[in-house]
Amino acid sequence: MRLRSKPAAAAVLLTVLAMLTACGASDDAGRTAAALPTAAPPATSLPAPRTAPAPVPMLSTPPQRGKVRVEEGPFTDRVHLNRLALTGTPAVTGHLAITSDVSDVIALELRAAFYSADGRLLGTGTFEYAEEHEAGGHGNGHEERRAAGAGIDFTIPARKLSGTPAAAVVSVPVLVNE
Repeated sequence: MRLRSKPAAAAVLLTVLAMLTACGASDDAGRTAAALPTAAPPATSLPAPRTAPAPVPMLSTPPQRGKVRVEEGPFTDRVHLNRLALTGTPAVTGHLAITSDVSDVIALELRAAFYSADGRLLGTGTFEYAEEHEAGGHGNGHEERRAAGAGIDFTIPARKLSGTPAAAVVSVPVLVNE
């Protein structure tokens, strides 16, 4: 009889301890066990962000008229942007070349933020480039704009501006190359 009572007593004791532990989580902090924070999933399981950060609404110093500068970002060390110009259309034109290697560009996005003479954001524009050879096997569809070797000439047209831009800031939120 004694052997049966020890396992039964142990089972009852474990049940009571489990109940006290689950109920005791709401003591001084007022939180229940269900409301306790859980560990976040590993960073490798999260998808990469698909949008670039919004441009600043106001530049800290007024821009030089006609000046186009490049905003530092995760891809600016892999490309060279030159011949940057703010046109009267308005748009930003320029040339991009890959500096990290000699591979072709598969996907590219350039964004321009257009600013007034006092540094106020007036609007933005986007240039997108994507390889198309996967769709039909007929080349990339942008033979005149291949980024390997000679690079890509681009135009970033302004969209829905609230005034006449005096300067622009170009960023590279997407760059995928072979």
